[in-house]
Amino acid sequence: EVQLVESGGGLVQPGGSLRLSCVVTGLSRSGYLLAWFRQTPEKDREGVAAISGTGGIVYGNSVKGRFTISTDFAKATLYLEMSRLEPEDTGVYYCAAEHSYGPSNYPPLRPDKYNYWGQGTQVTVSS
Repeated sequence: EVQLVESGGGLVQPGGSLRLSCVVTGLSRSGYLLAWFRQTPEKDREGVAAISGTGGIVYGNSVKGRFTISTDFAKATLYLEMSRLEPEDTGVYYCAAEHSYGPSNYPPLRPDKYNYWGQGTQVTVSS
């Protein structure tokens, strides 16, 4: 069974940085999709960044150049490094996972493509 547990959220000032972590268990190292999504009460769940087991990485347009997704399988952890944070980045951030059985250069940023989800961690960007 795949399980995900996020951590690292908090309150940060505009322009600041934050790193989110997601411990992932039960996922094959040879075939996976991992992603970060965020959600606010006003918006649908939005894809932030995704990474595949074959090295493909995709970012949402609003975070390109500011956020970095990465994995450390020695620690079974997915990361999201966030810099130059803006108030519009505020929301609950979720990590998501799915098994993948083929190459993926463009992992999806659609929430319906993922079956496994963490519980979410709140990020608030405010002065």
